[in-house]
Amino acid sequence: MRFRAKMIDIGCLNHFTRVVNTISKLTKTCTLGLTTDKLYFILSDKVANGGVSMWCELSQGTFFDEFQLEGVSTEHNEIYMDLAAENLSRALKTAHNAKSLKIKLTNKHCPCITVAVELPSLSRVSRVVTHDIPVGVIPKKLWNDFKEPSVPDFDVSIYLPPLKTMKNVVERMKNLSNFLVLEANLNGEMNLKIETDLVSVTTHFKDLGNPSWGDNGSQDSTQDRDPETMMDVKVDIRKLLQFLAGQQVNPSKVICNIVNKRIVHFILLDEDVSLQYFIPAHA
Repeated sequence: MRFRAKMIDIGCLNHFTRVVNTISKLTKTCTLGLTTDKLYFILSDKVANGGVSMWCELSQGTFFDEFQLEGVSTEHNEIYMDLAAENLSRALKTAHNAKSLKIKLTNKHCPCITVAVELPSLSRVSRVVTHDIPVGVIPKKLWNDFKEPSVPDFDVSIYLPPLKTMKNVVERMKNLSNFLVLEANLNGEMNLKIETDLVSVTTHFKDLGNPSWGDNGSQDSTQDRDPETMMDVKVDIRKLLQFLAGQQVNPSKVICNIVNKRIVHFILLDEDVSLQYFIPAHA
């Protein structure tokens, strides 16, 4: 197995850093998947994660100037590895004004992703900062855990208000309750609600718009319903806040899909990155 890649454009480098920073805010460890044309950051919905899962996809051609991959075999030209997202994020912090960034799969006592950052230098001698990030290469027989999650058969799909606005609201609610009910309808309306023995607070958003999913079968269940009818899901407020507070990608749109009483599915859409995040309902 071999992997090496190089990035020269500072705009791409900073964008890539923002994506990795976002991932590191969402999860301590994740799986990095590499194919000839994509990079994936994946978190499977294990019970240890409280059922939360994530799928982030980047087109390598948008970010990297060079990208060479030899996977586990010619037939399966891919590599999957576990790593601490925070370590990658920390390595990239040194790269915000770098001349170039190289990433390579190496073997130093254990498999590592080696990040080499070439910094601007006043002399002819180049300054390179190297970080070795230990990884666990995942054998082919376990790859089935890393398939793109299908869009759930949702009851409501709605665009979110600006994430910063939503984050400020949820942050204030966190001081009052551990759980929050997120409800929305097909009329572009969404409410965030908390209810305790002492207090009940609701924040209303309207005119958000509902995405049209065309022929996607997920809308079958919504065809004959009154657009005013609210569908809701009760979630752990900290998991929602982690998602809202971690964002550094500045997506053009964020879609929220609700499966009534079961799961909420967020999709962040940016021209080069898509990130899906699932939070299960609290029983």
